[in-house]
Amino acid sequence: MPEDLTARVAVVSFNTRGVPVAGSRLAGRYAAIGAALEAEDCDVVCLQEVVTWWHLRLLARRMRSFRHVSFRPSVPGPAGGLVTFSRLPVSGASYQGFGLPPRAPGISPAARLRGAMKGALVTALTRPRLHIVNTHPVANRDGDWSRDGRFYLLHRAQLTVLTRVVRGVRGPVAVCGDFNIDRDSSLFGDFVTGTELADAFEGNCPATFRAEYLQAGQTPRCIDFVLTGAGVKAAGAVVVFAGAEPLPGGPGYLSDHVGLRASLFLPSW
Repeated sequence: MPEDLTARVAVVSFNTRGVPVAGSRLAGRYAAIGAALEAEDCDVVCLQEVVTWWHLRLLARRMRSFRHVSFRPSVPGPAGGLVTFSRLPVSGASYQGFGLPPRAPGISPAARLRGAMKGALVTALTRPRLHIVNTHPVANRDGDWSRDGRFYLLHRAQLTVLTRVVRGVRGPVAVCGDFNIDRDSSLFGDFVTGTELADAFEGNCPATFRAEYLQAGQTPRCIDFVLTGAGVKAAGAVVVFAGAEPLPGGPGYLSDHVGLRASLFLPSW
């Protein structure tokens, strides 16, 4: 532990649903995810794509030691598919939707509506005092994050809202989630510059989306992150759920993403 910091919070971030619903053994995968996280030595778990109440129940049944569960209710399930489980006491939570993204060439009305369902969930831990932002911007199915890419304006609009959310947090903050933007893109660079956040992996995280689920010719990228604000230092950052896991019907991946885990150190006050 860094000498000037006295509190440790171990955080896991994981996109849970990922693979197509049909034939994905979703119930078995969620049971395995929940059981693995229950056995994990971590304090807070940020999950994405928990899209229905059924999904949430499947996880909660297995994660009983996580007594504090943050989400904003919506008709189908947790808003934005975002849920944060905590073993540490929580003083409150809030959700900020990204809103309807701007029109852009090549972006269909359906894609804009999917974008409007995305957002950021902010959970405030009581002690140590730390805000955890769990987020999941819209997917870029082209794998093109350049300024000429058709998803560029949509992502930039969502990251602008996320930047306001992060800047609006008073006190130490960590931001976790499936950002759906490439670590090497200008979108990510501009975001971390504008928020003054640091990458827990210091730029060394491997690809977090599995090559097996990409279209032919696409390259796997690091698109999931654990980021820390001023006064928070990350250590021991590793990937989790990297390989196939035992599932009903035979071994399989728990998601099309790998998970991330890091220990965050900060003052205890």
